[in-house]
Amino acid sequence: MKKTTILKPADVKRRWVLVDAEGKILGKMASEIAAILRGKTKPTYSPHMDVGDFVVVINAEKVEMTGRKWTQKMYYYHTGYPGGIKGIPAEKLRQKHSEDIIRRAVWGMLPKNRLGRKLIKKLKVYAGPEHPHAAQQPEPLRSEIGA
Repeated sequence: MKKTTILKPADVKRRWVLVDAEGKILGKMASEIAAILRGKTKPTYSPHMDVGDFVVVINAEKVEMTGRKWTQKMYYYHTGYPGGIKGIPAEKLRQKHSEDIIRRAVWGMLPKNRLGRKLIKKLKVYAGPEHPHAAQQPEPLRSEIGA
């Protein structure tokens, strides 16, 4: 008889993954990161639990987009006032907060519930090549994503 094993939160083995965004296509890289955060790359994946790994993204300012998205893609936000919808082009957002481009792309691929809010906290994005997570010894991501 086959048995289904239910993973307990204490049994989850988490690792740290390092992703270098330099020269990678944004959408392909974000989908791979979202799968790692959810734990879909593990045999112990369970859709209702957080079994994923931590992800550290470096060189966020060097991520690529195809076509004319840098000038045409708009990121919208609301000020909270009536008629307060505003937009910022991707190129200007890259100059001001390059980490937000990757964070927003990954957030769009995660569930919009309390599990998704818990998962996005395991994503650490940095504009340059330095990051403060050297003590966790993150493993470089092996797949050629976004290339």
